[in-house]
Amino acid sequence: MDVHPDGKAYNILDGIIRGRFRESFAKETLLNPGDVNAYTIDLWSTSNVFIKGHRIRIDISSSNFPHFDRNLNTGNTFGMDTAMESATQTNYHNEQYPSHIELPVIPR
Repeated sequence: MDVHPDGKAYNILDGIIRGRFRESFAKETLLNPGDVNAYTIDLWSTSNVFIKGHRIRIDISSSNFPHFDRNLNTGNTFGMDTAMESATQTNYHNEQYPSHIELPVIPR
């Protein structure tokens, strides 16, 4: 997101990966609460010039409905649930779990 000096934030792009498909799209692997898992989320290609005074913001969420289909966080087959479960995301960034975002810079 591009955060303007007045605090307004504008989405540049977004990407998605369901936890069950973090290892492979061919075989689902459900998450275990408390486990730390690696995710690669492709944000595809785009370009943005961040003007002086603007900031970069990354939002992490378990939902972006209606842009993407709902995730009820139950682990059950899609479209078969009527109840929802809460989800909590923790982004680890330390020596053991060095989370990172690759933002290529194109010189002018």
